[in-house]
Amino acid sequence: MTDVQPKTAEDLFRFLDDLGIAHQTKRHAPVFTVAESVSLRDEIPGGHTKNLFVKDKKDNYFLLTVEEHATVDLKTVHTLIGAASKVSFGKPEKLMEYLGVIPGAVTALGVINDHAQAVTLVLDADLMREEIVNCHPLTNDATTSLASKDLIRFAEAMGHVPLVLKVTA
Repeated sequence: MTDVQPKTAEDLFRFLDDLGIAHQTKRHAPVFTVAESVSLRDEIPGGHTKNLFVKDKKDNYFLLTVEEHATVDLKTVHTLIGAASKVSFGKPEKLMEYLGVIPGAVTALGVINDHAQAVTLVLDADLMREEIVNCHPLTNDATTSLASKDLIRFAEAMGHVPLVLKVTA
């Protein structure tokens, strides 16, 4: 493994600009949970995300990005996402190694750091019906808004073809 420093929010914004992807970021106090971020809803329109970093018994990693209030059945989601077994939460060390983020800052935009394409990005179909999707820009003290179609375009530019599936109850 090479010791590559994770990309910063500024690196991310530059990359989005290079792709011609419109984005808007609002800075705020750090938030670690969906509950803590609810106060920002009036200020930031669009679909807000919840992210689950999970793995199966064969160490296949998945990032499930869903609407913030959606429920994911961790006992059955493996059958939908192509996992080899039931899934459990991935360790913070792997989260940093693959996506370059800490717990509380997990984001679909973290695939910018997944050079080995070790993580399968799964975007919930219900969330992707939103015109605008809001994600952390690699840190939990800001929220970046971009078009849902541009989130897919960004992931593809990073070599990730996201699975858009209905994974929520």
